[in-house]
Amino acid sequence: MLRYFISSCILLGYFLGSAQDDTTGTIPKDSLENKEPYGLRIGIDLSRPLVSFLNEDYTGLEFVGDYRLTQKLYLAAEIGNEKKTRQEELGNEESGSIATLYNFTSSGSYLKLGVDYNTYNNWYGMNNSIFIGGRYAISSFSQTLNSYSFYDSNRYWSENDFIEGSNIPEEFSGLNTTWLEFVFGAKAELFANFYLGASVRLGFIITNKEEDKFPNLWIPGFNRVTDGSKFGVGYNYSISYFLPLYRKAKKPNKNGVSSPDQ
Repeated sequence: MLRYFISSCILLGYFLGSAQDDTTGTIPKDSLENKEPYGLRIGIDLSRPLVSFLNEDYTGLEFVGDYRLTQKLYLAAEIGNEKKTRQEELGNEESGSIATLYNFTSSGSYLKLGVDYNTYNNWYGMNNSIFIGGRYAISSFSQTLNSYSFYDSNRYWSENDFIEGSNIPEEFSGLNTTWLEFVFGAKAELFANFYLGASVRLGFIITNKEEDKFPNLWIPGFNRVTDGSKFGVGYNYSISYFLPLYRKAKKPNKNGVSSPDQ
């Protein structure tokens, strides 16, 4: 995942550099101020529909959006729904003695709210971003334990198998998790008002309501839960459209670079 994100950042960096190379960096002689667009940017995460198409054990959809407050600061949000089936296998692949310890399905919705801060200094007339941000996130979901077996360390009589548990699905509903999320990403304008974005997210679980019988091993919006850790990693790749609602005057400096809000 990290490899794909680094590749995406390189690609976005190319777009950012190319976009600025196309701009001379000079201020039009007949312009006394730069009126920058402010408004709402809405879009969709591209990775989830792609993974849904390639992996029959997963379906997901996420909408993304942000609203520009100042020169550098944006309100941001993501809302989505995910369903994933996972299983834990134990054994030796070389010997072919692999058994399924459990199989479960997690399904639910999530909402993330927070802010992004653009650290990228655009040239005059540009509106790209390399940003850091934070989110408060909540996920409401259910888990269905489809099947499970018992692991017995004393396997004298059944060397290659587990003790059979149950194949009758058992659903645990009313589960929820909240977490804080640190975000790092970039957005580049491909052409007028259309943006390509990528971000990586580090989450830290705050609250986690789960069943005593079966823990929350995969949380919609958070991703996989590692045993003994409250941290998780996620990512998204987005395409979005910027809807300008108004323009705000901002005087550029002598080099043609917009200065931060005072």
